[in-house]
Amino acid sequence: MQFIVEGYPAYAYTGGRAFDPALPAIVFIHGAAFDHSVWQWQSRYFAHHGFCVLAVDLPGHGRSPGAPRASIEDWSRWIAALIESAALEKPALVGHSMGSLIALQAALEHGTRISKLALVGTASPMPVGEAFLAAARADSPAALDMEAVWGHSRQSQLAQSAVPGTTLLGASRRLNGRSKPGALSAALEACNRYRVTKEALGALRVPTLVVAGKRDQMTSFKAGKAVASEIPGARFVALDAGHSMMSEAPHGLLAALKAFLTTELTDPR
Repeated sequence: MQFIVEGYPAYAYTGGRAFDPALPAIVFIHGAAFDHSVWQWQSRYFAHHGFCVLAVDLPGHGRSPGAPRASIEDWSRWIAALIESAALEKPALVGHSMGSLIALQAALEHGTRISKLALVGTASPMPVGEAFLAAARADSPAALDMEAVWGHSRQSQLAQSAVPGTTLLGASRRLNGRSKPGALSAALEACNRYRVTKEALGALRVPTLVVAGKRDQMTSFKAGKAVASEIPGARFVALDAGHSMMSEAPHGLLAALKAFLTTELTDPR
């Protein structure tokens, strides 16, 4: 369905169920040069098990028009505006990679409006290599190749897909290739510049889950564990997967999200 956010239409996938803001809500936020479809397994499960789900297409991605935002702070304000437009009452935010930074910043700025926070494949800071940045600025196909290869563990690159005729790497590369010109560059630049202090993380009072892949080549396992250690009461889950945990370890990630999102709220202090 569509909402009007900051003056432009914004698309969100509801998991195959009618939108009902009276239900407990979850907003899923994708990473750089992706769209709502990366959350297909997780979003459909929650939508069919008592939750109101919005898996968004960020501006300049998927079915959402408009320009990509220049900073993580700008993206987080867009998420806050989406929550207001959809009339959601204290949704949980689930973000992957760049989406995890957007979710984190939204929780830091609007903590009283967020019920829970799940950060998947996260790091703070989240540095991006100069070769990757340069290729993205030039809209070179090499940038999409880097995104696909580094975004998956080596074991998943060799494994067959459950869908005949496709591979996880190939599907990811095609999805990245559908992104609008400049979308990947803007996202990578925003990730590279974003900084959060330890003091800010230590002051976060939103119940938080951090999920890290042991084989992650984009945001290291060690970096994800460090983020969890800085947030009071944060849960930490390790998966035997690379960066693209939604597709590489769909059952493991769903189990971690179910255990976190379906439990009663607790004070992280």
